[in-house]
Amino acid sequence: MTTAEILKKVRRIEIKTKGLSNHIFAGEYHSTFKGRGMSFSEVREYIPGDDVKFIDWNVTARFSHPFVKVFEEERELIVMLLVDISSSSLFGTQKQLKRDLITELGAVMSFSATTNNDKVGVIFFSDKVEQYIPPKKGKSHILRIIRELIALEPKHTGDTDVSVALDFLNNVLKKRTITFLLSDFVSRPYESSLQLAARKHDLVGIHVYDKYDKEMPSAGLVQVVDSESGKTFWLDTDNKSVKTKYAANYEENYKYCMQSFRKSGASLLHVRTDEDYVKILQGYFKGR
Repeated sequence: MTTAEILKKVRRIEIKTKGLSNHIFAGEYHSTFKGRGMSFSEVREYIPGDDVKFIDWNVTARFSHPFVKVFEEERELIVMLLVDISSSSLFGTQKQLKRDLITELGAVMSFSATTNNDKVGVIFFSDKVEQYIPPKKGKSHILRIIRELIALEPKHTGDTDVSVALDFLNNVLKKRTITFLLSDFVSRPYESSLQLAARKHDLVGIHVYDKYDKEMPSAGLVQVVDSESGKTFWLDTDNKSVKTKYAANYEENYKYCMQSFRKSGASLLHVRTDEDYVKILQGYFKGR
């Protein structure tokens, strides 16, 4: 893709997703996440009706009557995007490729965050961390993120490894963040990394998939390339056992993903390449 083509696509994505962020998601994003980050401000004497879990027992013991900790809302949040750019994201048979959908979702989240004056950063990953963009504010920063969402190609070609992105997040960002993990989750294992990240951050997984990730279409004998290993082989797509194995592999990854997120307490959304992600995101924001 040439520089001119990239810039044209950046502008197209900006117009579409910025409009969605300004008119649809900004309010929901604000009400969902603002106020979840709280910093200690002071202590004051207990007033009947105060939540007892905020009692400062050290101060209470010193003065022989109850005091409570007072917290104030952190005005500035950090939004992190963990973006899967492995080769499996370059698959799509319906409206768009998984990578295209991930790009749009990332752009929407970025503009929603910057509208609320929050910082945005990105960790791009495949089987390794491909690039890290530290959290910053500003339109030029968001446009840089969109350019990378569109154009960044993985240097590594191994199987997707969600855990490397989560481990990097846990090590690099000590402050609590709002984290969106965008992937098709064709990856295992990552349960322990996910649990640690969910304890430290407000984590939302977005599972992006295609209709034919779940079910192999019948097309006879075809030559195919494994997008992650690069191996080429012939595949009989009408063979019942082949179709069954294909579906079973998807189901295993799906179940593992569901169980891992449930155990961690993190949220998980599912968006298919031919679905309206606007309704899915709105439903999530309003339901939290």
